[in-house]
Amino acid sequence: MKTFFRYLRHYAVWLAACFVLLFGQAMSDLSLPSLMSDIVNVGIQQGGIEETAPQALSLNAMTLMRTFMSQDDQKLADQQYTRITAGSSQAADYKTKYPLVNTEDIYIRKSGATKQLGAAFGRAAMTFANFMKDYAQQSGQNTASSPTTEGLDKIDLSPLYKMQPLLNQMPPAAFDKARQSTDQLDDSLLEQVGVVMVRQFYKELGVDTGKIRMDYIVRTGFLMVLLTLAGAVATILVSLISARIAADIARRMRRDVFTKVESFVNAEFDQFSTASLITRTTNDVTQVQMLLVMGIRMICYAPIMGVGGIIMAVNKSPSMSWIIAVAVLILIGLISIVFVVAMPKFKQVQKLVDRLNLVTREHLSGMMVIRAFGTQKFEENRFDKANKDLTSVHLFVNRVMVLMMPVMMLLLNGISLVIVWVGAHQIEAAAIQVGDMVAFTQYAIQIIFSFLMIAIMFIMVPRAVVSVSRIEEVLNTKPTILDPEAPKTLGDHPTGRIEFHNVSFRYAGAEDDVLHDISFTAEPGGTTAFIGSTGSGKSTLINLIPRFYDVTKGKILIDGVDIRELSQHDLREMIGFIPQKGILFSGDIASNLRYGRRDATDQEIHLAAEIAQATEFVSSTPQGMNNPISQGGSNVSGGQKQRLAIARALVKKPPIFIFDDSFSALDFKTDASLRRALKEHTGQSTVLIVAQRVGTIMNAEQIIVLDEGRIVGKGRHKELLETCETYREIAASQMTKEELA
Repeated sequence: MKTFFRYLRHYAVWLAACFVLLFGQAMSDLSLPSLMSDIVNVGIQQGGIEETAPQALSLNAMTLMRTFMSQDDQKLADQQYTRITAGSSQAADYKTKYPLVNTEDIYIRKSGATKQLGAAFGRAAMTFANFMKDYAQQSGQNTASSPTTEGLDKIDLSPLYKMQPLLNQMPPAAFDKARQSTDQLDDSLLEQVGVVMVRQFYKELGVDTGKIRMDYIVRTGFLMVLLTLAGAVATILVSLISARIAADIARRMRRDVFTKVESFVNAEFDQFSTASLITRTTNDVTQVQMLLVMGIRMICYAPIMGVGGIIMAVNKSPSMSWIIAVAVLILIGLISIVFVVAMPKFKQVQKLVDRLNLVTREHLSGMMVIRAFGTQKFEENRFDKANKDLTSVHLFVNRVMVLMMPVMMLLLNGISLVIVWVGAHQIEAAAIQVGDMVAFTQYAIQIIFSFLMIAIMFIMVPRAVVSVSRIEEVLNTKPTILDPEAPKTLGDHPTGRIEFHNVSFRYAGAEDDVLHDISFTAEPGGTTAFIGSTGSGKSTLINLIPRFYDVTKGKILIDGVDIRELSQHDLREMIGFIPQKGILFSGDIASNLRYGRRDATDQEIHLAAEIAQATEFVSSTPQGMNNPISQGGSNVSGGQKQRLAIARALVKKPPIFIFDDSFSALDFKTDASLRRALKEHTGQSTVLIVAQRVGTIMNAEQIIVLDEGRIVGKGRHKELLETCETYREIAASQMTKEELA
């Protein structure tokens, strides 16, 4: 995962911006249920009145409330309220807001009222309600089954004011029982009673309480709309940023993997199959991209919502917090089960994708062989098995996901029912308000969906981790062939003289060398040919020159400089390599010929095609040099591919040409014509040819005969016929005595 975080650190600022936006969105989303609760509790039930301590009340109302206050609460009320005399200059400032001040004295609350003042009025209002209930019972009225607060919102204050002289004559002990009952009640109930009384006081003052309700609902609703819009903007911005980060990291990963693979030589390709490298460059990178697109949001947002939802729910109703605790425990258990069951399967998915790609690639590339041997059914069975194995794993994972969703919804609905059941009983007992239960339900839903997002991440992260590990395997692979720290150069005009000094080579993991003590010199302007039986080491030997492999012992010099002291780029720039299997790229003929030198002129590519004996078939195509070439050159024959590959190397004009059995698909006439043209064109270049046909190399200045990785003959054609038994046997098997002579 170090590689993954190394990519991420370049986007630290953007990730921090996403976190800030997600935190803001989470706070907005967590605030919405609380605001909805306020609309229900305050806006509807309390008529929009938020404070238990009234901003203003009449002289009679103040006298009544002070009657039911303790001495400490009376002192607090006296400190916080100012008396406004009717008809005074001060009264003129309040006559519009409180019309009663035109005829009666009122009290105005000073600014900066404390929470203690609201509690004092709440206690006074509840003491009053308890006293009135006790008074009604003493008068013979049956009020045992009715709530203490019933009817307070419809009470007429005028008769109560007339009772004030009687209340003033009562001893303080007459209110003790009512105060004791009040002290045993929850603060939320005291607040509700206080608000009911405040609304009555405002009506007495002539205040439009309907407007207060509507203003509060509109104001709170507008705030909810703003928070919703802010959350939507945050969601859009985070989605854009995360998509940009994910796409950019995926692009860089693909580029780095591709660049790394380009630095591989044959030894590294032995570690990874081509199908696996394709999967790692495409499917694995896509898995990481998907994780980033969804993960940047979910990994930050879900925990904040989950933890924040729990805190907000507990604050709304501590008495129902056990419901959340049970739900969280069930969710954690469910996620743990899903993780334990599904995790092993994710480790299999990418390997099965590799296998499917391998079978598909082999089938497509070997189509002609499969048809020739009539093994279509066998290949279908191979593909069907790989396909079914991958499908079964995907089905298993999908079934786990499909099962998890209904379980989550069942849990969500079950918790909602429990909350309504428990909440209804608590509302009846005046322990909570209706809005609090609504908010608690919303928070429970947010918590469950947060854990659902976490569960989804628990499924995505393991698969992405496997993909990251597979990508890291490629990126962390150290090439066996490296450039020197201070590479040498051969100047602007290297001659291309090649010297092998006691070169031996052994493949990684092999017990014996495949080349033994090879020494020879290939001079510029001459042709050095290699011939031998299959497996004698011809192709291995020439693969050492461009450093596709490095020698195990000895050294290879070009113009007197060890090739290991040159940079790989400079070394390969001097070589025109033509493999036995001509590889062409999608495009057209001209783009393929210019592959080694992009600035080649039309005249140069036509000359190269003429030398490579390709002019005839190029001219016969509908568009000539612009004729399309399919991927891999599938729309041209093997001989045509070889000739175009030779022409491609000729356009490059390197000092060294290497032909790895590149004439095998040519007929004898074309072979002879091509070699004559090459001799004229290559001039002072060093030419190395690997061939199976003696006729191809018999005119070479130097022929090296290999047998089991050793040089068993070296010289010209006629010399080798006399001195080398192996060469004589090869020549005799291909040519008549007259041709050999």
